[in-house]
Amino acid sequence: MSLLENISGPRDLDSLRPEELEQLAREIRTFLVTEVSKTGGHLGPNLGVVELTLGIHRVFDSPRDAIVFDTGHQSYVHKLLTGRQDFSRLRQSGGLAGYPQRSESDHDVVESSHASSSLSWADGISRAFEMTGQSDRHVVAVVGDGALTGGMTWEALNNISDDNTRNLVIIVNDNGRSYAPTIGGIARYLNGVRTKRGYRELYHTSRRLFDRFGAPGRAFYRGIRGGTHGFLSRFSNNDALYSNLDIKYIGPIDGHDQHAVEEALHQAKEYAAPVIVHAITQKGRGYEPALTDAADRFHAVGKIDPETGEPVSGPSGAPSWTGVFADELVAQAERDPSLVAITAAMLRPTGLHKMAERFPTRVLDVGIAEQHAVASAAGLAFGGMHPVVALYATFMNRAFDQVLMDVGLHHAGVTFVLDRSGVTGPDGPSHHGMWDLAILQVVPRIRIAAPRDAERLREEFDEAVRVSDAPTVVRFPKGEVSPALPALRRLRDGVDVLFESERHDVLLVAVGSMAGLALEVAERLEEHGIGATVIDPRWVVPVPFSVIELADAHRIVVSIEDGVRVGGIGTRIRQDLRAAGVDTAVDELGLPDEFLEHASREEILAHVGLTADQITEDIVAQVSGNKIPVARPVSPADTAELRLH
Repeated sequence: MSLLENISGPRDLDSLRPEELEQLAREIRTFLVTEVSKTGGHLGPNLGVVELTLGIHRVFDSPRDAIVFDTGHQSYVHKLLTGRQDFSRLRQSGGLAGYPQRSESDHDVVESSHASSSLSWADGISRAFEMTGQSDRHVVAVVGDGALTGGMTWEALNNISDDNTRNLVIIVNDNGRSYAPTIGGIARYLNGVRTKRGYRELYHTSRRLFDRFGAPGRAFYRGIRGGTHGFLSRFSNNDALYSNLDIKYIGPIDGHDQHAVEEALHQAKEYAAPVIVHAITQKGRGYEPALTDAADRFHAVGKIDPETGEPVSGPSGAPSWTGVFADELVAQAERDPSLVAITAAMLRPTGLHKMAERFPTRVLDVGIAEQHAVASAAGLAFGGMHPVVALYATFMNRAFDQVLMDVGLHHAGVTFVLDRSGVTGPDGPSHHGMWDLAILQVVPRIRIAAPRDAERLREEFDEAVRVSDAPTVVRFPKGEVSPALPALRRLRDGVDVLFESERHDVLLVAVGSMAGLALEVAERLEEHGIGATVIDPRWVVPVPFSVIELADAHRIVVSIEDGVRVGGIGTRIRQDLRAAGVDTAVDELGLPDEFLEHASREEILAHVGLTADQITEDIVAQVSGNKIPVARPVSPADTAELRLH
């Protein structure tokens, strides 16, 4: 009989015997492999937290006790134990989110999937409980060892230690990996704790000794363990890390030993002050393909064969945007010895691994510390290097102050490469890279490029790293690179004309990967007798002068971008037109200023009206309604020799 099917809430775990808990853990791992292999998702992290999550829900009383997951990609087991066992549409429209989501369950607290913020949340929640007379409620924060490389974690720990009267339990899920092996001084320290032979031998020997005496021996062991902790710490030196913070430390414990996990959590719960429980776990536990994958232990997978772990369908043959960038970065590094690359715990996901293999001393992984990455890049630029900071677009938000004040203010030649910009799809609202265009263009003298295909990515990155006196940005979306879209001609300031009718009714300004959509719209407008010109500015900030000239020669300008409309590129074009005295109407198309739920990219774009059918319909209605003034006629010769601006 399946135990998992009978779990509809955490209290259903209370009556389970030790052997039943072992069976349930096995069932959960089987369920995860079977179901996630059908939809894709975060597999390795969840296989590693089964016993930890069981222990949390047996010892604490969710949702009365608040459980906060750092990042949240390891919350699948939590979902299973809180009544959400339909994974058939995981990360798909209408199905379960890949991260905690309040609309799904009262057991979910924090939806943001950006790392290192959980302890700040936990600090605030526990203070609120105390201030409102609910000091009997506990807060449990589950944070990975990778998150300890982020500065916010240590800011929070510093403040948590300022008040030792709150019921706050911090569980360090230590598997030595975030996306990939965790790096840095903290990682080396924790690795030493994990492998300290004297500590582990003494811990296991003492436990085996008292286990021989049955239940009375185990009870005695639990009683003396707190007293022996100081002695054991001589072998591990764990307290040296936390003693100055004045936070109680328990561990390290075997995160897959259900009895040890619950024992430590009970001790932490009864301590009535902030406690750190250090649990050593194994990412991908119980699934051999994950354990043999040295790169990331199946951190996130697409649809796979559950038996082998292999993708269910072979690659299409089209390169990915990340792959094109990875190769071009190596090519540029071979030509320019001053080039150095930086990332924040995402070496392989951002494509820096190839340069790391070729030039290991010129690639820096700073851990989950985007702010440090950017400020450090400013220092590298001052010292004569040209840093390339590669991040997911959504994580660029975290380092805006450093881009503005450390890079921008100091005229530093730093290139930011933003992977997964625009709509990313199934990972949901906190992973869409939809804010970078609006946020970054306010930095004085910044230059932002949005390539439409692989060749443009190569050439625009080459142009970016040649700028030595200002920040540059090259952004591209997730997935396979767009098919090649050659230009009819290139204007002198770098703007590519992709399509041009004899009539100049509508100027379509395509931002990056939206070029293909703009071309579809232009072709459909032709069927309605409306002439269109499609241009790719290539460098969208600052707005090239030829965009202003062309706008003056058309009846209407329509900008299409996969960033948020508010303050986006369309807004910038409108402002520049007004400043130049051009009164051509501008219709800014982009993403609404709302948090977009998880779904496929195509479904999301359809939801917000960014489809060829919808855009064409809207333009036809505007032009046919005679609401648009007639612009002066223009010939190709008028734009052939535009001056630079």
